[in-house]
Amino acid sequence: MTFTNTIKTAALSFLIVAGAGVTAAEAGSNRVSISQGGHANAVGTAQSGWQNRMTVIQRGVGNTSILSQDGRRNVSVVGQRGRNNSAASSQRGRNNISGTAQFGRNNNAETHQRGRNNAVGVIQAGNGNDAETHQRGSGNVAVIVQD
Repeated sequence: MTFTNTIKTAALSFLIVAGAGVTAAEAGSNRVSISQGGHANAVGTAQSGWQNRMTVIQRGVGNTSILSQDGRRNVSVVGQRGRNNSAASSQRGRNNISGTAQFGRNNNAETHQRGRNNAVGVIQAGNGNDAETHQRGSGNVAVIVQD
């Protein structure tokens, strides 16, 4: 897969994640949206605070997502596909944003944010990729694209 095709696929996936066919649960003005297809996929979420948003879409087999948020106006989005992909996201603070999209098999992504106004995006596309980010403070940006 070329870099251009990877970016196009990732952009399309983020549009899908942001939109269609999601089941939503709201409490304390926080929002969790989950849509799963395929077989043996698992999602775990935890939220505290105000106006936090999580969206997870998984297709395929054996994909796992674990997300946690504590604070205000944090956004975390995970879309996976394929097999045995694992995504973990933790956010603590305000106005942090995290996006993960994995398409192949056996990809692992972890994103950790503490502070304010931090952003991270991870796209992996192929098989067997690992990505891990830790952000602390304010205004940090990290982007990882692998094939």
